[in-house]
Amino acid sequence: MKKRSLLILFCVAMMSSSIYAQKIKIKTGIEVLKQTNFKAIEGKRVGLITNPTGVDNNLKSTIDILHEAPNVNLVALYGPEHGVRGDVHAGDKVDTFTDPNTGVPVYSLYGATRKPTAEMLEGIEVLVYDIQDIGCRSYTYISTMYLAMEAAAENNIAFVVLDRPNPVGGLKVEGNLVEDGFISFVSQLKIPYLYGLTCGELALMINKEMMSTS
Repeated sequence: MKKRSLLILFCVAMMSSSIYAQKIKIKTGIEVLKQTNFKAIEGKRVGLITNPTGVDNNLKSTIDILHEAPNVNLVALYGPEHGVRGDVHAGDKVDTFTDPNTGVPVYSLYGATRKPTAEMLEGIEVLVYDIQDIGCRSYTYISTMYLAMEAAAENNIAFVVLDRPNPVGGLKVEGNLVEDGFISFVSQLKIPYLYGLTCGELALMINKEMMSTS
């Protein structure tokens, strides 16, 4: 598949609190996006892949933040496993519907299809991904991200990852790689079971190593 324009938003700032200790202040991707007045997606028709982990420092949903931003045109949501609002049980089909809070259509990425179709992406100029993850291959969100990146490349759509730190540390890399013949939605990528990357870092690796330059 083709490489596509990919932007990762994430910021870590080190601030001295004393001569012996340092306080680490982290800005997640959505905080960086807000701080820059949504410059990366300003004036664009935006599609958002997210779930309840996509929140700002005040626990406000990225869905509502983008919907309320006057210079952002949020036109579509895409529901991974558990749905955009987290109200679907594990493994259950996610439906396509209209989000009652925003009136924005929600397309299922965990139902009849797990890859955004051309029809789902019609009119979208930038596809934004904002989901917290723990660096474990069997979590289906990275499979959703991979297939969404593939679809974005095929439809000439920019892809933006609003990155977040790994809440369990992200320092451990262990486990086997997926063998040929065993690729599935819980093992979509040939990476270790614990792969030690944030979603943004993984997206950069996918873009560099798994997507062609043609």
